[in-house]
Amino acid sequence: MITVLVAEDDRNIRTLMTTLLKQEGYHTVEVDNGKDALTALEEHPVDLLIVDIMMPKLDGYQVVTAIRKDNLKLPIIMVTAKETAEDKKNGFLTGVDDYIVKPIDFDEFLLRIKALLRRAQINLEGRLTVGETILDFNNLSVSKGENYVELPKKEFLLLYKLLSFQNKIFTREQLLNDIWGIDSLTDERTVDVHIKRLRTKFPESGDFSIITIRGLGYKGVANETK
Repeated sequence: MITVLVAEDDRNIRTLMTTLLKQEGYHTVEVDNGKDALTALEEHPVDLLIVDIMMPKLDGYQVVTAIRKDNLKLPIIMVTAKETAEDKKNGFLTGVDDYIVKPIDFDEFLLRIKALLRRAQINLEGRLTVGETILDFNNLSVSKGENYVELPKKEFLLLYKLLSFQNKIFTREQLLNDIWGIDSLTDERTVDVHIKRLRTKFPESGDFSIITIRGLGYKGVANETK
């Protein structure tokens, strides 16, 4: 059973989170401060951490920093009262994997958890399968039957991310920050160039497509088999 640690000092929000998680079949561990969160990680086999930024004893940033210093690859979702560029930058620099903004949309909350857990498993295996197509993280390759293509690193990471979170819309800024780095001076148009290259190499008649979401960005989808 998957165990989720919920570190949230607001009792009502924490209770609602854990209730929803239990309904989805997850085992939960609850704490109301950052210090107890680190203790809980030592005492329980935790698969995912949900951590609020503003907590007593240790805040969310301090908790995540302590975890990453131990080289733990634990998936972490940070909860923030308002999504500012500074909040996101600080979180990503400390090692956060995703964000949830209050007030929480609990449908999105559960979807993000499932997606992050799926990505964590994919990263452990180093492989992602979409239809008959296999993306191999270890050698940056995409193969289908006897067809085998090695991609430049940025192209592979871009495709891998889109297909790891199928049907999730990513803005150009999100993709640029995640693939090229938040401090990159690269223009967002670079994302468009890499998407164009991927579409040329993998036309829509294959197992997946990269869809343009007008005014927003892109999403990866698995094509229906005929």
